[in-house]
Amino acid sequence: MYKGTDSMENNEKWISIEEAAEYLGVKPRTVRDWLKKEKGIPAHKIGKQWKFRYSDLDDWVQSGQSAGN
Repeated sequence: MYKGTDSMENNEKWISIEEAAEYLGVKPRTVRDWLKKEKGIPAHKIGKQWKFRYSDLDDWVQSGQSAGN
């Protein structure tokens, strides 16, 4: 496994849309809508699947960007 200078970030588990939705307290469909409508939810496409990190989701919520416009 690759370990960069920020080992915490590099070792953080990637989670699925379903896990991200559960973590945020919304339905998976809501997360998919945010991705489709480019609402700024921090996600990375790995292969054909969207993946998320808890720390990115936390930062996104704390920044207020999740409130939408």
